[in-house]
Amino acid sequence: MLDPKFIRQNLERVRQTLEKRNYSFNLDGFLRLDKKRRTLLGKIEELYARQNQIDSEVKRLLKEKKDPHVKIKEGKSLKKEITDLEKDGDNLQKKFVGELDKIPNKLDDSVPIGDSSHNKIIREAGSIRKFDFKPLDHIFLAEHLDIIDFKRSAKLTGSNFFLFKGDGARLERALINFMLDLHTSEHGYKEVFPAVLVNSASMRATGQLPNLKEDMYYLQDDDLFLIPTAEVPVTNIHRDEILSEEELPIYYAAYTACFRREAGSYGKDTKGLIRVHQFDKVELVKFVKPDQSYEELEKLLQDACKVIELLNIPYRVNLLASGDTSFAAAKCYDIEIYAPGLDKWLEVSSCSNFEDFQARRGKIRYRERETRKVEYVHTLNGSGVALARLVIALLENYQQKDGSIIIPPVLRDYMGGLQRMGK
Repeated sequence: MLDPKFIRQNLERVRQTLEKRNYSFNLDGFLRLDKKRRTLLGKIEELYARQNQIDSEVKRLLKEKKDPHVKIKEGKSLKKEITDLEKDGDNLQKKFVGELDKIPNKLDDSVPIGDSSHNKIIREAGSIRKFDFKPLDHIFLAEHLDIIDFKRSAKLTGSNFFLFKGDGARLERALINFMLDLHTSEHGYKEVFPAVLVNSASMRATGQLPNLKEDMYYLQDDDLFLIPTAEVPVTNIHRDEILSEEELPIYYAAYTACFRREAGSYGKDTKGLIRVHQFDKVELVKFVKPDQSYEELEKLLQDACKVIELLNIPYRVNLLASGDTSFAAAKCYDIEIYAPGLDKWLEVSSCSNFEDFQARRGKIRYRERETRKVEYVHTLNGSGVALARLVIALLENYQQKDGSIIIPPVLRDYMGGLQRMGK
């Protein structure tokens, strides 16, 4: 969340942020609520000061052996008034925090202004393969090789789920292990393996609540959510903690399954693995000092790109425009990979700097070594990278005329030495 003091002192910037994001929020109503809240808090503080004064007067009267009855009565009346006002204050505070939680993060100055049509391609890498036959899509290839069973997965659960089989299941596992090994051994991340269920406090801290609740799978009886991304549990590892400056930066890598209700709501792109309700992902999360976060964002982006480069799949990097940047992010890059069978660019990673937005919500802080001052960390995360779209691109880019699939060299050891799926 934003610092309320920052909002009051930078009203024009906050208004511009809402406009740039095309985000509807009653800022004037929020300011009136904030003023009412602060006025009430001020009144309560005055009454507490008066109560302390009365307590001192009662002690003085008793010491002087004078009747304190009038002052005691006044003190009791004052105490009731304070109690009533504090109840009002608690209600106002809850409403205030609820509204504050709805205000999106400020945007970095480098973010282009506009909707998704204003996203800016900042990098293109790899060569799009020229086929001497018409490339097939991953659905045909997977069914031909009997490595993904879409019909039985629909029977087991419903639409927009999958069932990997044989070499398909092995490929999924190989990709996960390859990415974890790369990020932990070469990029300096510490592997963690969190639960895929989290509480409401964790979802709020990373910005999924309250705005995105309808997109999540929720277990009402337990007040728990299936995670949409490992960003949620991993970022919350240090919730309500004060780290030392010496501990920063902290890098975590985590594999989890991820769950999103909205996956099948986009009409045409719902077949196969393009949009699924459950998918695997290796997530990268960073906790860093504020003055290093944008440098760390570029490193994070390169760490995610390295996965695609080693798999030798064509990719491009988009700097997202203001209207396409997520609620909690100050700046975001998307990595897209090319799938020739579909003739589409598919997003497999979003790398974001949240500055102190999530840290404020989760009270994630650090103590400066010299000044001993406590400050909020900056948090970052990115997919490093997401499946199952990576599987789509791999199958479609490495397909052969006979319907077999060449295994990329970097994956062969993870596949038990297998070099080709199929004939």
